[in-house]
Amino acid sequence: MRLLFRSSAPPDGGPAEAAEIDPTDAYDEPRDAPEGRPWVMVDMIASVDGATALDGRSSGLGGAADKAVFRALRTVPDVVLVGAATARVESYGPVRLDESARARRLARGQSALPRLALLSGRLDLDPGSAMFTGSAEPPIVLSTDDAVARHGVRFSDRAELVGLGEGPVDLAAGLRALRDRGATIVLVEGGPSVNGQLVAGGLVDEWCQSTAPVLVSGSSVRVAHGAAPPQPLEMRLHQLLEQDGYLFATWRRTP
Repeated sequence: MRLLFRSSAPPDGGPAEAAEIDPTDAYDEPRDAPEGRPWVMVDMIASVDGATALDGRSSGLGGAADKAVFRALRTVPDVVLVGAATARVESYGPVRLDESARARRLARGQSALPRLALLSGRLDLDPGSAMFTGSAEPPIVLSTDDAVARHGVRFSDRAELVGLGEGPVDLAAGLRALRDRGATIVLVEGGPSVNGQLVAGGLVDEWCQSTAPVLVSGSSVRVAHGAAPPQPLEMRLHQLLEQDGYLFATWRRTP
């Protein structure tokens, strides 16, 4: 994978020629969590014209390079957070990493695997699915008090349910709950409505955007969808990678 740009490169603008880099090394950097919540990374893929899915699934846009970056990003966080709808559509299972990635995490003082967390206001999830039965540690499910009271018994010994009050799940409160459980870095894998809530709440610290070299048109939603924040969140380009025509841009929140 070619490293085209990194903001921490020398003042001359970085390497004169694109340098080869392992994607796992590219994302292995220190990240300082804000006060009271984890550092929030978002990982999304879109086509050149902005579609987030092909035939209804984001995996339709991916290739070998995208999968390599997906795996590399999962070596970073303490928790992988995903919305219930995305988990169902993309057939989520337990988080898995190879031996070298596990060793890297252990050397950093992290657990061998990041813990899976799901956002589900209605708890309309199947406790018999692989993401619950195959995970090394029970997933965390961020939900509402009412849903936990009504459906909690179905998830006995399968998940740690966290009720976060009434109405729509409060993501800021959810992130604080993850921080209370030791998470200093959370990787969010969508979907667009979850991302939109994070943007609206000013809760994004790092955005990892993969661009697939295809045009698909159609009616696919954008990578973040929902209410707008009071003002746009200013981001700066931190890193840019390329392989097989795919671009992998990392943007970080402007201090």
